[in-house]
Amino acid sequence: MTMPTGLETEANRLRKAMTTALATKGVLADPAWRRAVETVPRHRFVPGFYLSADERGGQGMTLWEPVTAELDPGRWLAAAYSDSTLITQFDGEEVDWKQPVVRHGGAPTSSSTLPSLVLRMWADADITDGHTVLEIGTGTGYSTALACERLGSGDLTSIEVDPRRLEAAASALFGLGYTPTLAGADGLYGYWPEAPFDRIVAACSFRAVPPALVSQTRPGGKILLTLSGWLYGYARVLLTVEDDGTAEGPLLSGTVSFMSARTHAAPTFGNPAHWASGLSETGREAKHSPERIDAPTEEAFHLRFLAQSAVPNAQMVTVGEVVHLVDVVTGSAATLTPRDGTWQVRQGGPVKLWDRIETVLGAYDAAGRPGPETFRLHVHDGEQRLRHSQMPDLPLPRL
Repeated sequence: MTMPTGLETEANRLRKAMTTALATKGVLADPAWRRAVETVPRHRFVPGFYLSADERGGQGMTLWEPVTAELDPGRWLAAAYSDSTLITQFDGEEVDWKQPVVRHGGAPTSSSTLPSLVLRMWADADITDGHTVLEIGTGTGYSTALACERLGSGDLTSIEVDPRRLEAAASALFGLGYTPTLAGADGLYGYWPEAPFDRIVAACSFRAVPPALVSQTRPGGKILLTLSGWLYGYARVLLTVEDDGTAEGPLLSGTVSFMSARTHAAPTFGNPAHWASGLSETGREAKHSPERIDAPTEEAFHLRFLAQSAVPNAQMVTVGEVVHLVDVVTGSAATLTPRDGTWQVRQGGPVKLWDRIETVLGAYDAAGRPGPETFRLHVHDGEQRLRHSQMPDLPLPRL
């Protein structure tokens, strides 16, 4: 991408300003990472992206506006050097950035993650000179470029499941002189040809730790990834792999979410009303409000992940005032309906979904509402269990 001299000068100015802002936030304590941010031109990796408009589109859907250098160079550069996530793809469909159109709704499937989170992930993985690293989710290639600038290209492998995303990232990376090993591959299976690795860092989320990643990590090596599920509960975990192939490590604090690995995306479950019509149980008063796992708070963010561990196949949607839980694997469902200041729950199917969630919420309260950093994940012989000294183990789904 060739730009007029004036725009390149402005890009340099904005990149320095972003570096200063990130340093003020405390995410550039390592001088080597600061030099990487000062050096890598993020705009070269995002020739076009979408930003949400202030107003809503038809049927209340988010209105997404395309932003490119041709449409609005000032807005494009300002966004490229902001600490923001830039959406580059919806529903797995490539965009013609020469003639982009406004979008109404859609599920983001690729992006350039906000720089502070990229740097936080690299820092939390405890990467140092000489480590061989596998990055899962090349995306636009910006985070890959930062790692190349910091560590050198020779020790970095980056894989991407979408061949078109990989092609665009490779063009930008090689055009800037970065030469990491790139491959089109599903992160669920890691990348055996370059294994073993000292560090594996995933820029997408998984329902549980893929066994292949443990097998491809050297003893003493670490895996940093985000766990998620169909309730959209998230937790980051930093695992250390032992000599016997087991892995263990703590959940990390904070509220971080990544797009799901495409093979782990939630399935479509149909019309919630159809599921609700099959509920035959007499309703009862719920012991806990669904707001406990759905409120816009840090505790609810954490609780949603714990609840999800108890009902790993459940999905949740609110229609009007009614909260629906649907489990497409077992055919179970539940509804919670507000009534006179309480919630009435009805359930059906082999798994009593809200009963299981209430059991977790009760144990969490009895344990003193422990934060995520007090939980540890144990991975051993195909079993993955989330453990806390004052709560029953919570198993993660088998992959």
